[in-house]
Amino acid sequence: MLAARLDESDPLASFADRYRVPDDVLYMDGNSLGPASDAALASLDRVVDEWRDLLIAGWTDADPPWFGVGERLGDALAPLVGASPSEVVVGNSITVNVHTLVGTFLDELLAGNGPEREGVAAADGSWDPAVEPAVLVNELDFPSDHYALRAQLRQRGIDPDEKLRVVPSRDGRTIDPRDVEAALAAHDDVGIVFMPTALYRSGQLFDVERIAAAAHEAGAYAGFDAAHSAGAVPHEFDAAGVDFAVWCTYKYLNAGPGSIGALFVAERHHGLDPALAGWWGHEKATQFEMNMTFTAADSAGAWQIGTPPLLSAAPLEGSVELLREAGIDRLRAKSLALTDFLIALVDDRLPAVSVGTPREHAARGGHVALEHPDGERLSAALNDRGVIVDFRPPNVVRVCPAAPYTAFADVLEVVDEIEAILDADAHEAYATSEGGVT
Repeated sequence: MLAARLDESDPLASFADRYRVPDDVLYMDGNSLGPASDAALASLDRVVDEWRDLLIAGWTDADPPWFGVGERLGDALAPLVGASPSEVVVGNSITVNVHTLVGTFLDELLAGNGPEREGVAAADGSWDPAVEPAVLVNELDFPSDHYALRAQLRQRGIDPDEKLRVVPSRDGRTIDPRDVEAALAAHDDVGIVFMPTALYRSGQLFDVERIAAAAHEAGAYAGFDAAHSAGAVPHEFDAAGVDFAVWCTYKYLNAGPGSIGALFVAERHHGLDPALAGWWGHEKATQFEMNMTFTAADSAGAWQIGTPPLLSAAPLEGSVELLREAGIDRLRAKSLALTDFLIALVDDRLPAVSVGTPREHAARGGHVALEHPDGERLSAALNDRGVIVDFRPPNVVRVCPAAPYTAFADVLEVVDEIEAILDADAHEAYATSEGGVT
């Protein structure tokens, strides 16, 4: 059988044994919360032991000391996003990081400072401070990003109904990069382009380099939300000219529920004053002098705010080392092979189900959006049968065969279950809800 042959030749097959997934579960929801790994649990246990044994001395005497956790884990994450170590730090939550980074660059624009990109005439480092900057987003974004962006505009006296410009979708699934470029051509007040690296519902993967280039050609900063790709898709933020980015660590990075956030700030922007300043973003050498004047760290570490939550950061240490051992390029290759296999099976065996995710590798993230008129009830029926997926309104069953712990045989079994449910109309026994998260 094809699935068995693919599993036999999979160089990452043994990694599944290092993740904790119950035997009776097919876990296809890694795009929202990845499972625990032995490595993540071990790093968490180590920090718990240090807390018990060292108490306050853990900040300086733990191995490694807790004091540098944000920078140390940033160093580990940097290769996954194509950045230098000083450009990535772990801290805060993803939404807090949206607030502080977007706020920082709005403040730069209002002070008359635009992006600076060599060879791009419009990105000459200047901005007309008399022009209220707009932020360009898209209508398929994760809603929380829009909440934060609107709040940051309001706090600066800018009307978000006027200045949060939204690129529409042509098909309700994807965003055409030509429409981003057209929006920039139509509006000369866009100061920040803020887009996802991958759409949370359909899994469309964006061309980060193209969008960043378009932003700079329009004299705007380029920022990205990489929550739905970091750890599954290799990025090259430096080479692409990205100005800033944010992501969480509880999806493909498998660091646990509510685990700490991460951010990227290009080196050319180091030294700026963060919009949300806090003592953990102070330069490390003088942080404990308790000066009343904030001196920002000359690195991405400046955008840390409060004391890092060690128990939320600890699992990331183990989980990211496991991913680095697997290799981000090998993880990406297997992810594409798994989703290719899933799409082919759906095309062949599930005529009532449509694939809402782009089929081109360059435009596909790590999950597949399966569309069915009764998607919510189908999702509930699958979950009851131990196939853990998630539903996204109006009709998407999101299936994520994450590369580190998913076998091709698992994908085949998922399709077997969907086929059995639909053939028996078993999903019709389930009621629909009034909303909520699955």
